[in-house]
Amino acid sequence: MRRFMTFLTGAFCGALVGAVTALLLAPSSGDEFKARIQQRKDEFRQEIQEAYETRMAQLEGELDMMRGRLKQREE
Repeated sequence: MRRFMTFLTGAFCGALVGAVTALLLAPSSGDEFKARIQQRKDEFRQEIQEAYETRMAQLEGELDMMRGRLKQREE
């Protein structure tokens, strides 16, 4: 399992370096590049926010369920 996680970490880092290199070497003007980076940053931030909200709702549901079980045991 540890070897697999090491592989995944290396693959992720390689993909990240490749993506940054591609962006930096792509032929586009500075303004286009800045706009594209800003758009991707905004999309990424939105995805993170949506994932956070989804997970928070799941955890709140689980917490409510556990509280209900605890309340039943107390009665």
